[in-house]
Amino acid sequence: RKLTCLDHHHETQPMPGPLSWFFHHLPRPLHRVEVAANHFTQLVVPVLLFTPQPLATAAASLMIVTQLWLVLSGNFSWLNWITVVLAVSAVEFPYDAPSTPAAPLWYEIVVLAVAAVLVCLSYHPVTNMVSRRQIMNRSFDPLHLVNTYGAFGSVSRIRYEVVVEGTADDVPREDSDWREYEFKGKPGDPRRWPRQFAPYHLRLDWLMWFAALSPAYAGSWFGTFVERLLENDRDTLRLLRRSPFPPDAPPRYVRARLFRYRYTTWRELRETGACWERTYVREYLPPTRLAGVAQRS
Repeated sequence: RKLTCLDHHHETQPMPGPLSWFFHHLPRPLHRVEVAANHFTQLVVPVLLFTPQPLATAAASLMIVTQLWLVLSGNFSWLNWITVVLAVSAVEFPYDAPSTPAAPLWYEIVVLAVAAVLVCLSYHPVTNMVSRRQIMNRSFDPLHLVNTYGAFGSVSRIRYEVVVEGTADDVPREDSDWREYEFKGKPGDPRRWPRQFAPYHLRLDWLMWFAALSPAYAGSWFGTFVERLLENDRDTLRLLRRSPFPPDAPPRYVRARLFRYRYTTWRELRETGACWERTYVREYLPPTRLAGVAQRS
């Protein structure tokens, strides 16, 4: 309501892209304009897709431009591109469409019947959407035909990251030789600039973002992930950018620590070359060896 979500979104989104740092440092008044334009594009413009040409083409073009802006601002896998494909279907291109025969009566009846069913099933999802007590990503239809799912319905103000480390020492201590595992897309080394991966979806990196929000999101898989690291499992290591341990010498212990990340300022970037500044928060997973993974998970 206050149009302030972009004050934080570019910094706290699941997987920043190479331009996200610059988007974050745009003037705050421009962020307000971006949010207002996004509201208009997502709430009003879709209705215009069903209007006569050339208004439908103008609406589709505005949606495409908005999605390309999002493509530049972060890594959102294929989400933006499938929206672009849908919008292109409403664009009128400068050539004559082939003439087609009128649809038979039975076909029109089927289409109207299906539309009527969808309208009836949409009652509860639409009621939820306009409610002040809206429930995000709630399933109202067991057939999954009309449920609504919102991406980034809320924006975090603080970015946390789980940093996974391993050591070959026989006894893990705070001053042991802890080596950090590097992920392909998620922030790790503060000096490493984010890469562009979308429309490819780095599933593990995306899950690590949720794991940092709450250990409950990682309860079903994080223990298995640590176990595979302790085994130097080849398929698991292929999901990472780099393992600090050679293939024939796996770590004896693996731990995870939670850090708070924030974008550096222009001055900090010039002085240190780092795009992130991170601060230790707490232990996420204590030093764990292979025999103890199952018990902790």
